[in-house]
Amino acid sequence: MKKYFQFEELGTNYRREIIGGLTTFLAMAYILVVNPLTLSLDSVKDFPDELRMNYGSIFMATALAAAIGCFLMGILAKYPIALAPGMGLNAFFAYTVILNLGIPWQTALTGVLVSGIIFILLSLSGIRETIINAIPTELKYAIGAGIGLYITFIGFQNAGIIVNNPATMVGLGDLRNSSTLLAIFGLVVTVILIVRGINGGIFFGMLAAAVVGMIFSVVEIPSAIIGNVPSIAPTFGVALEPIFNNPGSLMTVDFLVVVLTFLFVAFFDTAGTLVAVANQAGLIKDDKLPRAGKALFADASATVVGAVLGTSTTTSYIESSSGVAAGARSGFAAVVTGVLFLVSILFFPLLEVITSAVTAPALIIVGVLMVSALGKIDWTKFEIAVPAFLTMIAMPLGYSIATGIAFGFIFYPITMVVSGKGKQVHPIMYGLFVIFILYFAFLT
Repeated sequence: MKKYFQFEELGTNYRREIIGGLTTFLAMAYILVVNPLTLSLDSVKDFPDELRMNYGSIFMATALAAAIGCFLMGILAKYPIALAPGMGLNAFFAYTVILNLGIPWQTALTGVLVSGIIFILLSLSGIRETIINAIPTELKYAIGAGIGLYITFIGFQNAGIIVNNPATMVGLGDLRNSSTLLAIFGLVVTVILIVRGINGGIFFGMLAAAVVGMIFSVVEIPSAIIGNVPSIAPTFGVALEPIFNNPGSLMTVDFLVVVLTFLFVAFFDTAGTLVAVANQAGLIKDDKLPRAGKALFADASATVVGAVLGTSTTTSYIESSSGVAAGARSGFAAVVTGVLFLVSILFFPLLEVITSAVTAPALIIVGVLMVSALGKIDWTKFEIAVPAFLTMIAMPLGYSIATGIAFGFIFYPITMVVSGKGKQVHPIMYGLFVIFILYFAFLT
């Protein structure tokens, strides 16, 4: 086992990998609750129940898709990167595809399935890997830093430290709120542990916040240890039905837009996440991502599996950075996270402990660690500084990793050509320039 996952080469051990895998799970366990609520349109009270997806079935699909995705990434690509149905894409699935476009959830799942199959073909052909390796070094660093800012912003929101403000868009929240105070407590404890050089400081910080939260009744004590396992039957295999029973329903412009959007956003979100987490873990070699093809294949396969099970696009999670920060370096950590997703099916009531106030400090600290990549960018070269800065800043402001990448990839060829360095730009970057322009013009 140690030899397969290259423990000695990576300077890791079982303890670090287990803590890292557990930390990643705790940082992203919220998806087990958030995804079913989102896809079932729980917040839309006047939506017909017969048109909703089944909550319990979505929960099962979410847990199983995450577990299988983690196993594929950990065993095939050997990266400490966990997967689960992606935030943002699940909102697009529910609120845009189902609610606004009026496309049945069954057909929407088919759209996810088709995009996943296209992903697999692109991964097997090596096209996705070639594109990732064509991204210039400076933009790779900017992507990592931008994602750091993005998840820190999410962490501040989850903690209630930053809230919506109608006058200024965002503002300072109520720091006297009990959940916010708990998140601040967790943040302080985590900072102290990391400064003191405690391995797994992020995990232990979350554990301390959870315990204190229960003591002061901020976090509910679980009502049960083991709960009933819901059935996956209502969504399992439904994505295949329109293909065989009603292929005509797929021959529409709306369906094409759905597939392209799933394809586009997941492609670059995944690329950004893989590059950022691998860079943080020190796994980038000669400006390239080793085993990138296998990592992308695992990611694409997880999307197909997830669609068949009954959930929106399954993708690599930036929260994996918290596990890396806790010591994870190999695919064994991803396997640990996958096992925990399976276990969570039986112990679902315990997930009530994992609230946003508990996980927010982890996201904030990971952001601090990832922004360090900014020091590797040559800010004295304006032709590099502009696309790098726009890549970084557009992610939190646009609330999208893909948006930040798009901004940077549009401006990079422009600044390089104007500065007389157009020949240094990879041809693929020119192609992506055109694609992103068309995306903003017709798909946003």
